[in-house]
Amino acid sequence: MNEVSLFRLYLLRAVYLFLAVGGIVFQWPGVIHHVIYQEKPWEFYEGVVSCMLVAFSLLMLVGIRYPLQMLPVLLWEMIWKSIWLLIVALPLWLSGQIDESTIANVIACSVGLVVPIAMPWSYFFANYIRKTGERWLNASVRGTVGVNQERAN
Repeated sequence: MNEVSLFRLYLLRAVYLFLAVGGIVFQWPGVIHHVIYQEKPWEFYEGVVSCMLVAFSLLMLVGIRYPLQMLPVLLWEMIWKSIWLLIVALPLWLSGQIDESTIANVIACSVGLVVPIAMPWSYFFANYIRKTGERWLNASVRGTVGVNQERAN
């Protein structure tokens, strides 16, 4: 019914691997260097972004093993990069104020465009949008609440 083909699973694994390797190559060395040498404290956002991207690359390694369970993390990647491109980079480009560091980030964020290509959309919608959510209360609590409401009436 909503089975994902083996090809699509391998495509997802390739995306997870690509994003994990990107994080390992571009983020981990800076974090490891900072931990070992601690030459100067990081600025607040530099530290937040670096640590978040290292954590993200670790989650991408999990995605290689569990590609379907980690789809929400891939969706997060696609959404934040799309938002950044639309509300930060595009206005700078349209106003002619885009600089080299922004262009470098545009190129890095454009990598997120592989996500919608690899995403098994029918599976995602069936399992994360249309599927009934998990219950909010335990069955015993739900039964007790109903009994208490009947007593109150």
